[in-house]
Amino acid sequence: MKRIAQFETVSREQFLPAYQEAFGGTSAQAEQVYQNLKLPRRATSGSAGYDFFTPGPVTLAPGETKKIPTGIRVKMEQNWVLHLYPRSGLGFRYRLQLDNTVGIIDSDYYYSDNEGHIFIKITNDSKSGKTLALNQWDGFAQGIFLEYGITVDDDAQGVRNGGFGSTSR
Repeated sequence: MKRIAQFETVSREQFLPAYQEAFGGTSAQAEQVYQNLKLPRRATSGSAGYDFFTPGPVTLAPGETKKIPTGIRVKMEQNWVLHLYPRSGLGFRYRLQLDNTVGIIDSDYYYSDNEGHIFIKITNDSKSGKTLALNQWDGFAQGIFLEYGITVDDDAQGVRNGGFGSTSR
């Protein structure tokens, strides 16, 4: 098994305002959450996915959306990418979806001004009227590392600085 990446927390300055925007609460409450952030981890030795945990409680009625600041960044070797998906059971029971279908975390995102802070935007797309309720620290998404190749004539020289859509600006 190749070991190609390391999960880390983002800085306090990056996390606290994002957490308060998403979940509210006081600065002291946000600080306590920051001190207890859980790094993604695999549940079993045979798991491909690293579970991501919500730092606050989330309740989504059918059709509702929430952007979750995970407080996590990942440093990985070049030619690797982290793909993000909803946890299988949540997708099956609630049609939980990522708003960008599959999250793509490139290796150079780590060096962005936002420290490569991974945000995951989810929607409860339930067609049967089910409300999704997640407790703080529940797993809600999973990330899988994949190696990729490039074309023989590739000459990309751009430098990333940001997240969604930043490489096409």
